[in-house]
Amino acid sequence: MNPALLLLTDSRLPAGGHAHSGGTEQAIATGAVHDLASLAAFLRGRLHTSGHVAAALAAAACALSTTGSPDAEADARTASWDLLDAEADARTASPAQRDASRTQGRLLLRVARRLWPSVVLDGLARAVPNPHHPIALGAAAHAAGASPEDAALAAAYHAITGPATAAVRLLGLDPVAVHGLLADLAPDLATTATAPGLTDLPWAELPARSAPALDLLAERHAGAKVRLFVS
Repeated sequence: MNPALLLLTDSRLPAGGHAHSGGTEQAIATGAVHDLASLAAFLRGRLHTSGHVAAALAAAACALSTTGSPDAEADARTASWDLLDAEADARTASPAQRDASRTQGRLLLRVARRLWPSVVLDGLARAVPNPHHPIALGAAAHAAGASPEDAALAAAYHAITGPATAAVRLLGLDPVAVHGLLADLAPDLATTATAPGLTDLPWAELPARSAPALDLLAERHAGAKVRLFVS
């Protein structure tokens, strides 16, 4: 694993990730998440649905970043960024989730361009100023010298750590116990990041696992009058 991946997955990275609960706030408001056991089920569900999709998209974005000469392939890659971002859009049914993903993607891209200056990141910013978060994450991983598998792992990790931290803050759960849940999911994280074909599938065949409950929670959250998290 490239050490730079630690920066990309650090919640202290000033890219706004700490402001998003990934549906946890509304899951708690509805009673779906109320203790460690229900949180464990919620995190596992996120990892194997939206987390799996995000991992595949991040790996694809990182792989795209490595193709050809950054300068010679700039125009072709610009068109490709549009297409890959559209694949992410098609896999994000909820408008509220699309907005949250693009907000996080834009902020991550801004930070990554300062940390790891790259013509690839500059090209992504020109082609898609507000990319989906997995697309920005994959491109940033490449700029940091990481592999597509590293990018997939970072995306899968991001899918569960933000919601887990939000649950600690909202429910007052024991943070050690919650991190115990994350430790239990470590094998699933590794499996997700190394799924067969994850880095070389045609984009149209990338995973498209749906999570209707997460979509409904996101839309409910977007209309809430009082909320602590953006999403």
